[in-house]
Amino acid sequence: MSAAPLPTTLDEWLARCERLHPKEIDMTLERTQRVKERLGLAFSVPVITVAGTNGKGSTCAMLEAIALQAGYRVGLYAKPHLVHFEERCRINGVMVQAAQLLPHFEAVEHARGEVSLTYFEFTTLAILRLLAHEPLDLVILEVGLGGRLDAVNAVDADCAVITSIDIDHVDLLGADREAIGREKAGVMRTGRPVIVSDPMPPQSIADRAREIGADLWQFGRDLNYAGDRQQWSWSGRDKRFNGLAYPALRGANQLLNASGALAAFEALRERLPITAQAVRNGLALVELPGRFQIVPGQPTLVLDVAHNPHAVAALAQNLDQMGFYPRTHAVFGAMHDKDIAAILTRLAPLVDTWHFTDLPLPRAAKAAELRDLHAALALAGPGPVGVHCHGDPVQALRAAIEAADPADRIVVFGSFYTVGGVLKEGLPRLTATHVG
Repeated sequence: MSAAPLPTTLDEWLARCERLHPKEIDMTLERTQRVKERLGLAFSVPVITVAGTNGKGSTCAMLEAIALQAGYRVGLYAKPHLVHFEERCRINGVMVQAAQLLPHFEAVEHARGEVSLTYFEFTTLAILRLLAHEPLDLVILEVGLGGRLDAVNAVDADCAVITSIDIDHVDLLGADREAIGREKAGVMRTGRPVIVSDPMPPQSIADRAREIGADLWQFGRDLNYAGDRQQWSWSGRDKRFNGLAYPALRGANQLLNASGALAAFEALRERLPITAQAVRNGLALVELPGRFQIVPGQPTLVLDVAHNPHAVAALAQNLDQMGFYPRTHAVFGAMHDKDIAAILTRLAPLVDTWHFTDLPLPRAAKAAELRDLHAALALAGPGPVGVHCHGDPVQALRAAIEAADPADRIVVFGSFYTVGGVLKEGLPRLTATHVG
């Protein structure tokens, strides 16, 4: 009996990857390592890996933007995607095309033989192979939910960055910051720099660095920043940048993320020197959809993939600093395994109307479950609170727009599927004329 023909489109490959392994997440590096060796996968240019709970995507985007402004050829692997799978890989700032990925999916399929790879392992190997075949000067890899056993950790990075650590994915990573810190610390390598941009990191990170002899750069000791309302400055071990404009990415934590990125460049300065001008231009031009992204129009629309209590606390702080809006309408959907009670409690004081939404995944909480949990928590808002349920994020946003006055604010947040859901047809155009 002849073997089934291989897929010929990216969508077919992704569907195949979803069926290959019985589990969606199966934490081990062994399978990825084995197939990586069969593929002969290796990088001859510096590799930076970025791990952490929150701030990974922003840090990767800043590293990429600064390196591009310094004239380097840059490959980036980031995840998850908001709308299209191809968003996960960029070459020189440009999203790859589906056709570019196909030969690499095929190569992984031939190399894996009897090895049953998860969707994440298979797609990671395909993207790593694409990056390894490109003429690049720097490769930036965003680690998935863990560190030690994440497929990205099959690559020995020249420099690791660990962003903020908070409680998320408790069933896989541990129930407290120390346990989660130990997992994230798995991206360190002996004798190589690891930048920790969390100002209050778990002790387990420093312990692991000491244990394996990694070169630990800690915020507050080896890197720091200071700033006023107009500008900020950064200092590392031997380098300073003064009079910097604030990054184009909005939000309270972006200077921590920028500090980690700049320390990584200082740690790799002999191989990747950068100028102050590249730093200024890169931070001014950096873009990252769905991270406190404010969409122009009326009412004001904010998109944020905050989906754990730490990220939602930062979102609440950022919303507080936006100024006065008569009413705030929230569109929210999330996975079952999140601390949804803590998320709702943290944002409730800012929200007048909740639009809960179903998401197209078995792991997602249903809108009705979110509504019931909200009722059980008996949360007070700024005034009387409206609660509505919707079948998908587009319906939820439409309902919020219809109910909103031009001066109001709509916040779409939670899972990547919530924000990605409202971006499927491009950025929403808001031109509200409703006046209550």
